[in-house]
Amino acid sequence: MKFCSECAHPVDLRVPEGDNRPRYVCGQCEAIHYQNPKLVVGSIPVWENDGELKVLLCKRAIEPRYGYWTLPAGFMENEETTAQAAQRETEEEAGAHVELGELFTLLNVAQVHQVHLFYLARLIDLDFAPGIESLDVQLFAEDEIPWDDLAFPTVRTTLELFFADRVKMREGGSYGFHSRDLVRSMRMSSDAS
Repeated sequence: MKFCSECAHPVDLRVPEGDNRPRYVCGQCEAIHYQNPKLVVGSIPVWENDGELKVLLCKRAIEPRYGYWTLPAGFMENEETTAQAAQRETEEEAGAHVELGELFTLLNVAQVHQVHLFYLARLIDLDFAPGIESLDVQLFAEDEIPWDDLAFPTVRTTLELFFADRVKMREGGSYGFHSRDLVRSMRMSSDAS
């Protein structure tokens, strides 16, 4: 950040009085410009038919990770709830209509200043299609998921937890809520460090 969004005066990076970390502060109007983590919100849309469960994934048409598979998700907008963001992103990226369930994962990705939230979701119908940010949208059974071509560790972690809970459900358990701190690189596959 170089200029104040309030008065267009140059800003300085300094610790404001009463604060404990550097912030961008306007030398003219003294506005403090906080930069906080972004929320990435999405869903785990599933279709179940005769006991067979499949998850809807989107193939990314944008960077980062163009051409890799992901759950429908994106940045939360102002004036919407996390549930509304999950519903909107699912419709925008996969053209899918879902009945949203409970929050399933909360994943802190501090190194990229993000928190990823994924909700359980049930597809209402099979009327889905790629949105502008997706090259393709497909349903996958667990053994069909392109694990080596998943876009982000948060998607892999969410899917692994989802299928582990699915096993527990068969034994009389239920889906739980999972919170994790992911400290490895957000890149995967051959890009992993």
